[in-house]
Amino acid sequence: MNFPSELKYTKDHEWVKLAGNEATIGITDFAQRELGDIVYIDINSVGTEVAKEEVFGTVEAVKTVSDLFMPLTATVSAINDALNNNPELVNTDPYGDGWMVKVTLSDLSEVEGLLSADDYKALVGA
Repeated sequence: MNFPSELKYTKDHEWVKLAGNEATIGITDFAQRELGDIVYIDINSVGTEVAKEEVFGTVEAVKTVSDLFMPLTATVSAINDALNNNPELVNTDPYGDGWMVKVTLSDLSEVEGLLSADDYKALVGA
């Protein structure tokens, strides 16, 4: 499994790539493996501020449907439209082309509550 050290992680298996007060968010390699083949992604929160740990969308896999939780209070500025026609990008490239949303952070101090790659590895037992 892949755990890029430049990313931050959540206990709910989302990753966060920070760039000042902007961030890109997706689900981790661990999460996509646990879900299996992803067939549909439903995110309709563009322009909406979503509170930390609130649901911002869902991922549907062959086996289950799983909620996506916002790692930090933020306004969704973009959704990865490529996932509409190609949701399996999350399975093949979860940290690259399989990103879910881009956001503008509301409270940078919340970043301190995210996990490092080593902390996340320990959480999932890798």
